[in-house]
Amino acid sequence: MPFAFFFLESEGFAGLKKGIRARILETLVMLVLLALLILGIVWVASALVDKDAASMESLYDLWEFYLPYLYSCISLMGCLLLLLCTPVGLSRMFTVMGQLLVKPTILEDLDEQIYIITLEEEALQRRLNGLSSSVEYNIMELERELENVKTLKTKLERRKKASAWERNLVYPAVMILLLIETSISVLLVACNILCLLVDETAMPKGTRGPGIGNASLSAFGFVGAALEIILIFYLMVSSVVGFYSLRFFGNFIPKKDDTTMTKIIGNCVSILVLSSALPVMSRTLGITRFDLLGDFGRFNWLGNFYIVLSYNLLFAIVTTLCLVRKFTSAVREELFKALGLHKLHLSDTSRDSETSKPSANGHHKAL
Repeated sequence: MPFAFFFLESEGFAGLKKGIRARILETLVMLVLLALLILGIVWVASALVDKDAASMESLYDLWEFYLPYLYSCISLMGCLLLLLCTPVGLSRMFTVMGQLLVKPTILEDLDEQIYIITLEEEALQRRLNGLSSSVEYNIMELERELENVKTLKTKLERRKKASAWERNLVYPAVMILLLIETSISVLLVACNILCLLVDETAMPKGTRGPGIGNASLSAFGFVGAALEIILIFYLMVSSVVGFYSLRFFGNFIPKKDDTTMTKIIGNCVSILVLSSALPVMSRTLGITRFDLLGDFGRFNWLGNFYIVLSYNLLFAIVTTLCLVRKFTSAVREELFKALGLHKLHLSDTSRDSETSKPSANGHHKAL
């Protein structure tokens, strides 16, 4: 990834003939300088954190200590990022699956909604045909509204064509499954917090399992092991969804025919950092007892009781708050309207409702 980034940004040193060879030479020089910079930063950080002479001298052992130590630092940063992404992703998964699946049509007349949206589409199309090409701003605004109307019409038609079992069975089953998986994850983290308080063997550092095939790692046998695998994959998907749901990383979302190579490299680096931290987070939260860390589980920060306990507490609290905020958004919005506080933009729902403008023929875009 660093080579790809520096190669894209390189132009060749001054005085050399421009070409691929000059760009590769500049890229290699930049990589050497970057390696020296990271080496110095990690060495100074290790000297500041642990002033033991033996630990500083061990950094000279590049293969046995330095590279695993560097990987541990990257995993620590990834764990902090996962602490933000995963709770947001767990609450965001309900919205994402709701957009992908067909919702049940309870007390809804889809034919009437499709008829209204068709009339609105025709009205916008007539306005576009009647405007002159000189009014560029109005044309762009109407084209944007027309595109939104066509998207909404497509969704309504898809809901109408969906079968009865897809509407009334798949959607509730998936939502219940997501709720169960999220609840089990939070309960496992809560149990792990209790285990940390009463049993020091629950710490992720230095724990070695009986080995693959010798004994079951779960008290529930095969069912418990399968549940751990499903939960880890669920956390992985939720962390990716939460990563792209954060405002700071919202611009990282790839777009068809409009994604630069630099943005692609940034996405690859982000996914690599998250994936390298996922085993550490799963073991730290007590989702699994299997030694996912390997030789990287011997570092000091994994053996710090206060860091591990604080990580579990923050994860449980932030996840619970995100879920409560998600499921009480409708009630909170109605309370804001009843108290007259919806004009203060205290919630995202009120902000969305205020920003939705009526279309050209007077109908609102949100039916």
